[in-house]
Amino acid sequence: MTSDDFARTGRPRSLQTYAALDEEQTGAVLALLAEAALTDGQQAVSEQGRLQLRGGEREGISHLLLSVDDELVGYAQLEDTDPVEPPAAELVVHPSYRGNGHGRALGSALLAASGKRLRVWAHGGHSAARHLAQVLGLTLFRELRQMRRPLEGLDLPDPVLPQGVTVRTFVPGRDETAWLALNAAAFAHHPEQGSLSRRDLDDRMAESWFDPEGFFLAEAADTGRLLGFHWTKEHAAERLGEVYVLGVSPDAQGGGLGKSLTTIGLRHLAGRGLPTAMLYVDADNKAAVSVYERLGFVTHETDLMYRTET
Repeated sequence: MTSDDFARTGRPRSLQTYAALDEEQTGAVLALLAEAALTDGQQAVSEQGRLQLRGGEREGISHLLLSVDDELVGYAQLEDTDPVEPPAAELVVHPSYRGNGHGRALGSALLAASGKRLRVWAHGGHSAARHLAQVLGLTLFRELRQMRRPLEGLDLPDPVLPQGVTVRTFVPGRDETAWLALNAAAFAHHPEQGSLSRRDLDDRMAESWFDPEGFFLAEAADTGRLLGFHWTKEHAAERLGEVYVLGVSPDAQGGGLGKSLTTIGLRHLAGRGLPTAMLYVDADNKAAVSVYERLGFVTHETDLMYRTET
């Protein structure tokens, strides 16, 4: 544990690091995230990070809790699971406690914990986050776009599947192993998505939003081998449909399967009565951005990742 003086008020500030959070701590962090989201307009911690709050200790995951007079006012999560890239982090300070150096305290603790090899997400790319990155000596190196398009009156050409390919929905208890293998192959270049484990998949399947009827699998009709998938997600409170994950096996790319799966998923979301679809794509993936733009998607907001100089 490290502590310092909260200079502006004379109130003590403490910062503690945990390998796992108990139920009370998890509830406090989730409440903090909800309060921040009301002010910021988006979550400060990704879905993966929120899932990693629960379920006990996870290899490579650390939780940093910053408190003032025993009240939780800041949270950071450090994930050190990539064998090549520096550890990645997300952090948030309660809106009522911003401007008092708490973000810098969390950032400095993350730098120390990572050996000054650090990547930090700034969801929404707000000016305060950009300033904090500058103060910590971090530089911008990745932009993740959130793109959206209306679903009302959806008018897309009928999907044309490659010869010998059929599409069905995911069957829990049967398709997990094959899907994980396909996901790893399709996202071998993408360490976050490609490294998804069975525990990660089970976490998502246990969420209230999970619906296998919106999880489409393309397979070879003769062998049953999975060739591609489009996993959709419904954000009920926001009335948003999401192209959650879309992947195609490397040996099945280039034949229009990805576009067909995209269309199938968008039609499913439109059929659910959702007015808008969203997706995330790296800004430097020009080919994917171009495909989505042709499907009517436009950039809604951008998440930024900063890192220490290498």
